[in-house]
Amino acid sequence: MIIGVQLLEELFSLRGRAALVTGGSSGIGYAMAEVIALAGARTVLLARREAELDVAVGRIRELGGEAHRVVADVADPVRLAEAAEEAVGLVGEVDILVNCAATNPRPPLAAQGLADYESVLAANLAGPFQLGQRFGPRMAERGWGRIINIGSQQSISAFGDSGLYGVSKAGLAGLTRSQAEAWSRYGVCVNTIIPGFVITPLTAQLASDPELVKTWAARTMIGRNGLPEDFRGATLFLASTASAYVTGQLLFVDGGFSVH
Repeated sequence: MIIGVQLLEELFSLRGRAALVTGGSSGIGYAMAEVIALAGARTVLLARREAELDVAVGRIRELGGEAHRVVADVADPVRLAEAAEEAVGLVGEVDILVNCAATNPRPPLAAQGLADYESVLAANLAGPFQLGQRFGPRMAERGWGRIINIGSQQSISAFGDSGLYGVSKAGLAGLTRSQAEAWSRYGVCVNTIIPGFVITPLTAQLASDPELVKTWAARTMIGRNGLPEDFRGATLFLASTASAYVTGQLLFVDGGFSVH
């Protein structure tokens, strides 16, 4: 029994690690931040809304995890650079980077212009690129790191008025492969989690249609839509030593949605 406990500790413990989770105040991002912190990592949650961040950090601390907050918009490169250094000041150099923050405006593609394109790509692709450039090479220098990007069904297919969100999430899948190619030989594993339809603040507009929600639940093999807590196991695996030979991958956490 002791050997089994030691093996689990070796594979999945994040004690001694430092993590930064963008979009960590709610939804999937919060669930990921929570499990990373409870596995032992010193964890910084980054998001735009200060009040929601305070609630999220307080909840993790009540559960026994170490959590801190940084208020920033990932679409603002100047502020994001400052926020990255604030995170390092709170927990030290980051070993685990989770890019979950995103924006998803839903007007028809024909109604979107260059300003919309720049806004969506800034949050959903340029932000993860900027943070990857800040932390990835330093992870490689230390010989260990994990980057987890949050993609979408639109990373691989057109779905639900993909629009510019689809463009950004397809780009994020490509960024994942490029980051993995650059740094995996130095111990930095980079992967993307692909959710199905998950009821979160980001999907609130779509979730307001009960028939649509029912249709998408029926498309899964499990028979229900996703919940933020469904991502805790995959997050812990990809953030830990257990995933040392997994990199450049798209991991579908979607109840079979993408293959049904």
